[in-house]
Amino acid sequence: PSKADLFAEVFREASQHEVDAMRAATAERPDAPAAERIAAGVETFARRALRGRRLAWALIAEPVDPAVEAERLHFRRSYRDVIAAVLDDGVAAGELPGQDTEATAAALVGAIGEALVGPLSPSANGGDPEAAIASLVNFCTRAIGMEPAHVNA
Repeated sequence: PSKADLFAEVFREASQHEVDAMRAATAERPDAPAAERIAAGVETFARRALRGRRLAWALIAEPVDPAVEAERLHFRRSYRDVIAAVLDDGVAAGELPGQDTEATAAALVGAIGEALVGPLSPSANGGDPEAAIASLVNFCTRAIGMEPAHVNA
């Protein structure tokens, strides 16, 4: 019906592909420890974002119409929910310390976005993308209560 609706629909479709990719990465090995599943999801997200920097910027940070911003919030919640579900599994299995998994997941979603497309992003400043991915995975696994030596990332 309008240009804003068209933009929101395009945003919705592109974002859903990204959420689905992260969900698939965390579910690829459902019996793997939660920290490995989180590492796989973060690595997948990061590789896709660094490969498609312009799309990542548009999906995560570009100033947009309020209708698109509402969709962006919906998909941030979707990423949070994917991560929180894995964290819930890890806490229930005794692999991770008890924590507010929704708060931890929300913090990770924000950190991941900032580290990949924000003005402080190492890749935005000519840094090595592989080093940026490794650092981001390291950060995320430590944030959930694991030491990097416990994950295969």
